Amino acid sequence: MVIGAGQAGLSAGYHLLRRGFVAAAPGNSQAEAEVGPSFVVVDANDRPGGAWQHRWRSLTMATVNGIFDLPGFAQSPPDPGESSAVAVPRYFAAFEREIGLEVLRPVQVSAVRRVDADPRGELLVETDDARWTARAVINATGTWTAPRRPEYPGAATFGGRQLHVADYQSAEQLRGLDVAIVGGGISAIQLLDEISAVATTHWFTRREPVWLDGDFTPETTGRAVIDQVEADVRAGRPVGSIVSYTGLVRSAASRAAQARGALVRRPMFVAIEPEGVRLADGSLVHADAIVWATGFGAALGHLAPLGIDPERGIMMSGTAVADEPRVHLIGYGPSQSTVGANRAGRQAVAAVERVLGITGS
Repeated sequence: MVIGAGQAGLSAGYHLLRRGFVAAAPGNSQAEAEVGPSFVVVDANDRPGGAWQHRWRSLTMATVNGIFDLPGFAQSPPDPGESSAVAVPRYFAAFEREIGLEVLRPVQVSAVRRVDADPRGELLVETDDARWTARAVINATGTWTAPRRPEYPGAATFGGRQLHVADYQSAEQLRGLDVAIVGGGISAIQLLDEISAVATTHWFTRREPVWLDGDFTPETTGRAVIDQVEADVRAGRPVGSIVSYTGLVRSAASRAAQARGALVRRPMFVAIEPEGVRLADGSLVHADAIVWATGFGAALGHLAPLGIDPERGIMMSGTAVADEPRVHLIGYGPSQSTVGANRAGRQAVAAVERVLGITGS
């Protein structure tokens, strides 16, 4: 079973089809016996597009960090001004049609459990639609449904509005307000730029971002970063965001925010009060709204019954969880980027063939 139909899940679906796996249907337990190894792709969204369909509309194709082609299906040249929340889902939907991949949606997976103590036995996948058994699970659930929302004293007393990047739609929501923006990643800088054009902003981070001069390139910087992330997952250490490994490129958004005087970083506040945020020196910064651009965790709560917890760290061997080789994580750790997700989809399918004892892999 493949859980999730974003870039990584679609890549896995492509390679499963290419290697001769056939689509199963709920209740068709004889599929594998009759026609060979079967698979199913489930997705929690009601339409194609993965997390991209939920991103804020002002995030255009000119400002995203690049969407690599899905395997065997080149993108048309994007319109730089088109919203990525429209363009990327359209591309994903066209890919599903092109390769004949049927995704069951919306299907929410609530838990994955071991059927018994046999380490080579089946896994039980519980969903809001049906219960499945699977000899292997390729998990591609990404991060969008696991926003990190830091807890600060007094947060419940705040008289204004609090929203996470996952809730953000446009700067018009905040026009004319005093806005505290929290976070030091790419999204924080993009939101700081556009919100500061229509509101008064105050930027808070725990530490000064590491700024990069020049461009980030997958061929050079990318390989070094992947090596660092792979070292962490092999050792079972918790994995941060890609930016925590790479630093921040001085983008057009950061330069625009700097030009209007918004790119002035303040140390994190120590408490939240009804009228704003309290700083360590005792002063109060007035705020009508707080925007938490504080990133996302891995959306792996459904794997908790297997003892898989990204907050403690997950030791991996390739795409497989070291302690549970029937489970493969793609779009996680070193494969968080779109190009990494493509590669991980192929690697996971090859590994699943080995687990199933299929020759020729």
